[in-house]
Amino acid sequence: VILQAIYFEYDKSNITAQGAEELDKLVRVMNEHPNMVIDAKSHTDSRGSDNYNLRLSDRRAKSTVQYIISKGIAKNRITGSGMGETQPKVSCTECTEEEHAQNRRSEFLIIKK
Repeated sequence: VILQAIYFEYDKSNITAQGAEELDKLVRVMNEHPNMVIDAKSHTDSRGSDNYNLRLSDRRAKSTVQYIISKGIAKNRITGSGMGETQPKVSCTECTEEEHAQNRRSEFLIIKK
């Protein structure tokens, strides 16, 4: 099972239309595998203070988890946490907008199949 990351707009924590499509695929997979448990790790780009980015990534994790739960997945099957800017997908010092965009994401880890 390959779970694709979802991406966020700059300084936002709401699920985009594109993100919703990807999360709907995740919901289908979770419905096909009723014992599957997922952990969502949410990230930010490097702009903003460490503290602000940690809070923003936490809001992204919460909105990701809430979306999955709103589609009928039991809340004990999905957890989420904000990682701030600590684990960039693209490490860069003078990041392009595209590089920043790749770092603003929620990624999914299968905890239990």
